[in-house]
Amino acid sequence: MGEQPIFTTRAHVFQIDPSTKKNWVPASKQAVTVSYFYDSTRNSYRIISVDGSKVIINSTITPNMTFTKTSQKFGQWADSRANTVFGLGFASEQQLTKFAEKFLEVKEAAKLARDKSQEKMETSSNHSQESGRNTPSSNQVSSMNGTDDEKISHTPETTALKSENDRLKTVIEQSNSNAKKAETELQTLRESNARLIDALQEANTSLENWKTQTHNTQEENNTLKKKIAELELQCKEENQEKERNAQLTLRVQELEAELQDKEQELENLRKQAEIIPQLMAECESLTAKLQAAEQGSKDARGKVLALQSEVDDTHQKHTHIKTELKKFMDALEGKIDELHEVRQGLSKLGIDN
Repeated sequence: MGEQPIFTTRAHVFQIDPSTKKNWVPASKQAVTVSYFYDSTRNSYRIISVDGSKVIINSTITPNMTFTKTSQKFGQWADSRANTVFGLGFASEQQLTKFAEKFLEVKEAAKLARDKSQEKMETSSNHSQESGRNTPSSNQVSSMNGTDDEKISHTPETTALKSENDRLKTVIEQSNSNAKKAETELQTLRESNARLIDALQEANTSLENWKTQTHNTQEENNTLKKKIAELELQCKEENQEKERNAQLTLRVQELEAELQDKEQELENLRKQAEIIPQLMAECESLTAKLQAAEQGSKDARGKVLALQSEVDDTHQKHTHIKTELKKFMDALEGKIDELHEVRQGLSKLGIDN
C-alpha cells in the first residue's frame, strides 16, 4: 500500500540555526501542514511537511528521539540524521498536546518494529549457524561412502543442502552487512548525540550566561532607577530652590522699591527741614504782626470807648465812625483767622518734624 498519512495538523515550522545552535530560524512564513506518515513496506514512520514545492521537514522517527514541550504552544525534537533540531509553533495548547501524544505513540511503534527486526535477524543468524553445523556431518557421511565431489554430484539431498547452505551464507552476509550498517548508523547517532549534548551544554552555558547578564542588567537597571529617582529628587529640590530664589528676588525687588520710596520721603523731609528756618522766620514775623495787631486792637478799643463817649455829640460822626469801625473789625478778624491758621500750620510742622 506504500506510505500513508496517519495524522495531520498545522503549525509554524522552525529549524535551529546551524551556525550558532542557539537561535531559531523560521522555515515557513505561515502555518503549514505537518503530517505523520507510515510506510508499510519498510515498517517506518516519518514526519513530513511541505511549504509549496519545498520540503521543509523529512524526519524519520526512531526510538531514540524525544519530543520536548518548551512552552504552552511550542515543541521541538532533534533529528541526528538530518543533523538539525526542528521546532513547531501551534495555535493552541491542545494541538501541541495531540502532536506530542502522537509522537510518543509513533516512537513506541518504531521501537516495536526495531525489536521485531532484531528478532528476525537473530533467528536467521541462529538458523544459519545450525545449518553450518549440520553441513560438515553430511560431508563426513558422504566422505565415508566416497569422495565429496562424487557424492555431491550424485546425491539429491546433498545438492539441496548445498543450495540451502549457500542461501544461508547469503542471509548471513546480508545480516552482517545490515549489522555493519546498523553499527555505522549507531555510531552516527552517537556522534550526533554527542554533538547534540555539546550543543545542549553550550545552550545551557549560554542560558546561564544569559541569566547572569539578565541579572546584571536588572541590577544595573535598578541602580539606574535609583539614580534617576535621586536625580529627579535633586531636580525637584533645585526647582524648589529656584522657586525660593525667585520669591526672594521678588521680595528683594519689593524691598528695593520700598527703600527707594523711603529715600524719596527722606529727601522730601530734608527739603522740608531746609524750609523750616524760613517758616520759623515767617512765623516770628507773623507773631510780631499779631502782637502789633493785638496792640492795635487795644488801641482801637480805646478809641471805640472814646468814640462811644462822643456818639451823643454827633450822629453823623458816630455813623461814620461805626462804619469805619466795622470795616476795621472785619479786617481784624481776617488777620486773626490768618494768625490762627499760621499757628495751626506751625504746630503741624512741629509735630511732623
